[in-house]
Amino acid sequence: MRSYADLFRTREFSPLFLSTAFQTAASTLGGLALGTLVYRATDSPLLSAVSMFGPQLAQVVGATTLLSAADRLPPRATTAGIASAFAVGTAVMATPGLPVGAIFALISVLGLIQSLGGGVRWGLLNEILSKDGYLLGRSAFNVVSGLMQITGYATGGVLLAVLSPRATLLTASALYLAAAGTARFGLSRRAPRSSGRPSVARTWRTNALLWSSRERRTTYLLLWIPNGLVVGCESLYVSYAPEHAGALFACAAFGMFVGDVTTGRLLPPALRRRLGIPFLLVLAAPYLLFALHPSVPVAAACVALASIGFAASLIQQEHLMALTPPDLSGHALGLHSAGMLTMQGVSATLAGTVAQLTSPGPAMTLMAAASLTVTVTLAATRRRRPTSAPAPEAGSDARDRGSRPRSLG
Repeated sequence: MRSYADLFRTREFSPLFLSTAFQTAASTLGGLALGTLVYRATDSPLLSAVSMFGPQLAQVVGATTLLSAADRLPPRATTAGIASAFAVGTAVMATPGLPVGAIFALISVLGLIQSLGGGVRWGLLNEILSKDGYLLGRSAFNVVSGLMQITGYATGGVLLAVLSPRATLLTASALYLAAAGTARFGLSRRAPRSSGRPSVARTWRTNALLWSSRERRTTYLLLWIPNGLVVGCESLYVSYAPEHAGALFACAAFGMFVGDVTTGRLLPPALRRRLGIPFLLVLAAPYLLFALHPSVPVAAACVALASIGFAASLIQQEHLMALTPPDLSGHALGLHSAGMLTMQGVSATLAGTVAQLTSPGPAMTLMAAASLTVTVTLAATRRRRPTSAPAPEAGSDARDRGSRPRSLG
């Protein structure tokens, strides 16, 4: 596939794309509203950060218990069901007088449900598109994610000013319902990619298989840690500039949009493969300036520049898929998604704790410095290692995994 137009000529790509766009917009509105609601109620940078990124903390539980279901559940029903659960949960969080403790309990439940979402969605995308179309497809999804975040944060800022956090949460709930309906009525009914019943044992066995390759291990760590630490910086936007957090989030989304379009559509493959580490350095370096507590316009420019570096994830995901047998694609991508989101939740908690003890600017600088250190260390480790052996064939360990070739229909 050579262009975004080619993607949309693939029949099921459009409804999956549209459903994801609705879900991203809902997550953007809901996260900003929830972070603002909690910050107004508690005046706590820590609780505000965790409320926005708290669902990610539950991802580690799903990654170690539920992830085998990513390739063993029907993708259409699962995608629609996850969006519906978020619609209900978000609407409940808008209930007047709901205690903060109850909000965090709901956040945890939704995070556990969400742990399946990445594996199901990206495994389905890998199934819908030809092998050479996955990176372009993920680029298109990242582009719409950036656009929806720009629009969502700008709209969320207006809704919070004109209405209230609870009204904004109800708007997010309606968008989740739209995502569920689009998936249910737009996607085809497909058989799961692998047979057998999901189980905790299968999840552990497949996680161990994926983790057994040193090259895949390094790729996972590059996908999880530098990205997650920088999201810890983003989790402090509300406490750093309470009246302008929406603008900072929108600028970050714009930077991500630029990076994804450039990487997915414009860079030749040979050059793209060499830019994974440089992009990760760009992702963190501008946040070092937050030690000086820059003004909002300067801060917005910094976060826009930094967010171009999120394009590194496209390059690392392409490499991960090259190392992974097709019948494990959903589980492998689900492990990437769950691990990344877990690290984001941990980093938001850590950043919020440091900000609680100091202030948001120094906390963001510390998280950025940690991200740079991890990137440099993993890059040095990768350079010292020879290219790893190819991924195990899809047929290996087939009895344990209940695997079979992917359905083409």
